[in-house]
Parts: sequence; C-alpha cells; structure tokens
Amino acid sequence: MKLTWIALSVLAFSLGTAGLATAKAYSSPQGPPPPGADQDRDRDHGGWDAPPQEFRDIQRQGFHDGIEGARKDFDNHRRPDVENRDEFRHPHVARSARQDYREGFRRGYETAMSHLMGDRHDHDRP
Repeated sequence: MKLTWIALSVLAFSLGTAGLATAKAYSSPQGPPPPGADQDRDRDHGGWDAPPQEFRDIQRQGFHDGIEGARKDFDNHRRPDVENRDEFRHPHVARSARQDYREGFRRGYETAMSHLMGDRHDHDRP
C-alpha cells in the first residue's frame, strides 16, 4: 500500500513538472527587446547606415530617423512610402531646418528600405 502511494506521488509530480516545462517552452518572451537589439541585427552592416559625410547635423538626424522609420515600416509589413511617415511630414525641428531634415530623412529611409529589401531577397536565395 505504501509503495503504491509513493509511486502515485512520483508520477503526479513528474507529470506536473513536465507540464510546467512544456508551458514555459511555448510561452512568448516578455517585456520589450533589450536596448540595442536593432543594432544587433545589423552588426555586419558594413556602414550602409552611415549618413553621407557632407550632411549637416540636422540632415544627419533626419537620415537616422529615416532609417528607423524604414525599419518600423519593414518590420510591420507596411508599404514602403516615406510620405506616410509622420516624422517626415511633420518633423519636430525648427521651421528653417525642415527642408534639410526631410532631405536627410528621405535619403535614410530610401537607403534602409533598399538594404532591408535586399537582405530579404538574399535570404530567399538557395
């Protein structure tokens, strides 16, 4: 009788821990991605995301914001269109700097989309 009780306890315990392990394996990661996760996926970028040397500071800011906007559109499977980005249409910069910011943003967006779309096609090749 005692042996049956012990065997049932061991069986119940092992089934319970197996269920927990399975549930944990199928659970989704929680919380936001760690800082710098976007940079990790582009570790071997080769400098494609560097703004042109001749850009002024506001153009560099626009360029980087354009890259981030393109990444968001790409990751969310949105149609690539710089005109659909609020940051491009309504930049949070001085009125006198808007044209330069938009120029940099457009270049960054187009550069990133070209890179991201090219990467996707490279992974599809055998």
